[in-house]
Amino acid sequence: MYFAIMATDVVDSLPLRLPVREQHLARLNELKDAGRLLIAGPHPATDEENPQQLAFTGSLVVAEFDSLHAAQEWADADPYIKAGVYAEVVVKPYLKVLP
Repeated sequence: MYFAIMATDVVDSLPLRLPVREQHLARLNELKDAGRLLIAGPHPATDEENPQQLAFTGSLVVAEFDSLHAAQEWADADPYIKAGVYAEVVVKPYLKVLP
């Protein structure tokens, strides 16, 4: 089953994100390579295509896990958690309807 991992960043999270970004992406690429990743990405702080100052308000990952517990464990082990990027992380089952 798919699970949505919805994270909210702390204020001014970019300096916390950058040092561990490659580790964060490596974990996502593992899910992708296993065919378990539906979608993943950050929520920009603005809707401008080329903002003068890069900033984020959170992230969304939708991926396949065996259980809610497994999804929560995966989310809890994210390098962004350890680096203090996220103020809150919510994990919920996700039912893909379209496309």
